Amino acid sequence: MRKHFLSVLFILNFNLVLSQSPSDRNSLQKNNLYLYWGWNWSAYTDSNIKFKGDNHNFVLADVTAQDRPSPFSFKTYLHPLHITSPQYNVRVGYFFKDRWDISLGVDHMKYVVDQNQTVYLSGFINGTGSGYDGNYNNSPVVIEPGFLELEHTDGLNYVNLEVRKHTQLLKFGKFDLNGQLGGGLGGYMPKTDASLLNFKRNDEWHWAGFGMHLVTGLNLTFLQRFFVQTELKGGYINLPNIKTTSSPTDGAKQKFMFSQINILFGGIFNLNKTDSKSETISL
Repeated sequence: MRKHFLSVLFILNFNLVLSQSPSDRNSLQKNNLYLYWGWNWSAYTDSNIKFKGDNHNFVLADVTAQDRPSPFSFKTYLHPLHITSPQYNVRVGYFFKDRWDISLGVDHMKYVVDQNQTVYLSGFINGTGSGYDGNYNNSPVVIEPGFLELEHTDGLNYVNLEVRKHTQLLKFGKFDLNGQLGGGLGGYMPKTDASLLNFKRNDEWHWAGFGMHLVTGLNLTFLQRFFVQTELKGGYINLPNIKTTSSPTDGAKQKFMFSQINILFGGIFNLNKTDSKSETISL
């Protein structure tokens, strides 16, 4: 049901952005700069995870995982020393032409493989002394401590470039309601917390792969300077270089889809030398 709901909202905003005609849009004019900060709630599709090393080579099929949003508190979400603890989004963008911007951002998601789930293992594990040594052919196994703990919780960091088109939907007094539609691509730099069999635990930063996404949003701007924004984002993640142990020959890889619901707060900075009130935006 949630997937269908998100799809309907995405299509609706897509049509609005492409069909509306803008009036005077100083907050979205060329040479404006914006910055936002906010938080995300994420979801992931099931995935197959392949683990490979000197004494193991196996695949876990249809592994489920969840995000891990921090419980809300002002100390966690708003305190300057703790604002990077929750799942957050930060982005800076520049309007290279009227109603079009290019931006650089980081989506700090968290990805946690569910414990106590039963999955199916194919491949081999030899010489580990872990109690899991053997050959497997689509054999059921429970993901639990001692076998596997896998998290990208500091986090599943998506460093990405993005292009968006903006359109004014409504204007009332000092408030503007804008729609936006865009897409982007980038790389993933997680800090993977992995415990596999009886190998030494791994927890290090590394470039693990790449991804791409589409995004749609609604933006409420006040005084053409401050805004609150909601976004729906969805995309593809390919991680061929996940670190699982302290050995450089051990690793894992997986592919999956993700979705985000984002709540964001930001500001707009006018870099135009001319009086912005004299500017108008044309199609």
